[in-house]
Amino acid sequence: MIVDYIPVFLVILVAAIFGGAVVFSSVIFGPHRPNKIKTMPYESGKDPIGTTHERISIKYYLVAMLFIIFDIEVIYVYPWAIQFKTLYAGYGIFAFLPMFIFLVVLELGFFYVLMKGGLKWD
Repeated sequence: MIVDYIPVFLVILVAAIFGGAVVFSSVIFGPHRPNKIKTMPYESGKDPIGTTHERISIKYYLVAMLFIIFDIEVIYVYPWAIQFKTLYAGYGIFAFLPMFIFLVVLELGFFYVLMKGGLKWD
């Protein structure tokens, strides 16, 4: 029984060794004499302006959350759409109603954000 798991243990061992090697290689090949230029954050070749404690507009976070919400929608809708003919043949209208309810609730949330001005980039 335990013999069947030897390949799994070998993959875990190789992954752990590889992960450790990658982390340890940063110590070997990383900067050993840090100075002001080497320790500065890199921002597209430009010198950083201002401090790291500046406030960022909430619009960036709102757009990121909306992207995640609609990305998750695609994760649920795509497999359902691929199997819809088979589901409809087996379950009839009951294959359509749960996804319809899901999409209606999702679109209500989208219209709420739209009415609140969450998509205005001013």
